[in-house]
Amino acid sequence: MGLGNPGSEYAGTRHNIGADVIARLAGRHDGRLKAERALRSLATEVVVVGRRLALAFPQTYMNDSGLAVAPLVRRFGIEDVVDLVVVHDELDLPVGRIQVKAGGGLAGHNGLKSIKAHLHSDAFTRIRVGIGKPAGRKEALDHVLGPPAKAERVELATAVELAADAVEVILAEGVVVAQNRFNG
Repeated sequence: MGLGNPGSEYAGTRHNIGADVIARLAGRHDGRLKAERALRSLATEVVVVGRRLALAFPQTYMNDSGLAVAPLVRRFGIEDVVDLVVVHDELDLPVGRIQVKAGGGLAGHNGLKSIKAHLHSDAFTRIRVGIGKPAGRKEALDHVLGPPAKAERVELATAVELAADAVEVILAEGVVVAQNRFNG
């Protein structure tokens, strides 16, 4: 699941980096994200390393991401919340850095808080994509909802590729291998 906000006004913003990763994965594996009203998401299934991978971008706003989780978990037969991978933007990581995390704290991320509230668990796996902290006195909200500066675009494009790679490694080799490979 890649977090972001629906609508063209949010496309290309830092907050939608999770959705960008899901779109990249769909493109790599000939998937086509389609509106699934009952799931409140754009979703598709692809096959990666011989295994089924469900990809979804909730069409709820970031702070309500959890509203899409329960239907997605049911629809795609996720029995253990550990098998849910959530890709999201992270202010506390430098621009372009990614980190794979298994469960744990939510670092104040409202999308993750909503998912935890709906799943009654924080054991899901995350791929955190660094967007950096706002410069100077710029507000965090303006930073995450704004487009990246030209200098950041290349780093974020590389991070999207790395995060997509991390999803594939998690699927093929597990979370620990992905942590060792991408958290350096």
